[in-house]
Amino acid sequence: MNKNKLTLSQLEQYLSKAAWILKGPVDASDFKVYIFPLLFFKRISDVYDEEFTVALQESDGDLEYASLPEFHRFEIPEDCHWKNVRETTTNVGLAIEKALRGIEQANQEFLYGIFGDAQWSNKNKLSDKLLIDLIEHFSQYSLGNENVNPDMLGNAYEYLIKHFADLTNKKAGEFYTPRSVVHLLGLILDPHEGESIYDPACGTGGMLLESVNHLKENNQDYRTLKLFGQEKNLTSSSIARMNMFLHGIEDFQIFRGDTLRAPAFFEADGLKTFDCVIANPPFSLKEWGAENWANDPYGRNIAGVPPKGNGDMAWVQHMIKSMNSVGRMTVVLPHGALFRKGAEGKIREKLLEDDLLETVIGLGSNIFYGTQLAACVMVFRQNKEAVKKNKVLFIDASDQIRVGRAQNFLEPAHVNQIFDW
Repeated sequence: MNKNKLTLSQLEQYLSKAAWILKGPVDASDFKVYIFPLLFFKRISDVYDEEFTVALQESDGDLEYASLPEFHRFEIPEDCHWKNVRETTTNVGLAIEKALRGIEQANQEFLYGIFGDAQWSNKNKLSDKLLIDLIEHFSQYSLGNENVNPDMLGNAYEYLIKHFADLTNKKAGEFYTPRSVVHLLGLILDPHEGESIYDPACGTGGMLLESVNHLKENNQDYRTLKLFGQEKNLTSSSIARMNMFLHGIEDFQIFRGDTLRAPAFFEADGLKTFDCVIANPPFSLKEWGAENWANDPYGRNIAGVPPKGNGDMAWVQHMIKSMNSVGRMTVVLPHGALFRKGAEGKIREKLLEDDLLETVIGLGSNIFYGTQLAACVMVFRQNKEAVKKNKVLFIDASDQIRVGRAQNFLEPAHVNQIFDW
């Protein structure tokens, strides 16, 4: 065990190497299904050990006392610790499965279902030798708080999410929004202490964490934020929850589910509303649930029914309906959402009449994974300032990119320029 503090680059290399061990039997697009749960398992085992040591010293070596749940952030039942899995040499996958389920059951309130549904005991994919190599690799360092603070672990986690997005380019768009775009949305939204932030298509949680970073950069207390997210994909929603814990975030609720068909957050009289709503929903979703929209039980069809084969305007209306009386929202959509005729044209017209739209920003093409499409950002506000009423600001930022070989990039200078405009 290396007892020295880890640097971010050491941590990043260590995590990339873990993915490299899986290469071959496991498809790159599935790396995240295995690496993230193991990393989280290792982290909570090491933190448990640190807490145990402190309680042991306080009690002059009373083992029973040191095991009491009140001294631990998460409980780790007997035989479910990292070291139990590390001591296993046959049916390692089964041992991992047993440990992860045991931890979930012992911490139902916070960790229920958090480790996802990876098939650890599928030996065709994950031989005992491969899993032993992976466990040994992860065992090199202690990932407790003494070695790695939550911020650094969180950053390494973000690095890993991006690393997997790079490896699998085509499929990455589902769960990864380029950080520069996320940062732009955060600047525009400008969340403050004590506010509630909601992302109805939260992926791995990057947009919610941007709000946290925004407060940190402005020397405000990020722990006063209340974060809410919903995500349809099981792996992504699990990663989002682990991501929050690894960043040291306590006050969050992330639910798995289909937001357009079955939204997760309610108040007495309907949908829960929030100060800030932010999202990069799946572009032009085909099967989004149009059949229920005309008589939407949640009253979200404020401007009409979007076309059956394209859910862009359903997301917009859901998000508007989720803003509270002083709410504001930023959403990323494909450019076509600004121009397509038919039902969408009528919806846009109604939203303009209601004077909710404040700004439209056209972004450059090919800055998102897996799509050449240009995207736009729409900014909505429940109460526009007097000088902005009945006006919409249009910003053409299509030239604000650095052109790359396979992909274009929105650099910090571009983000600042767009935000200044």
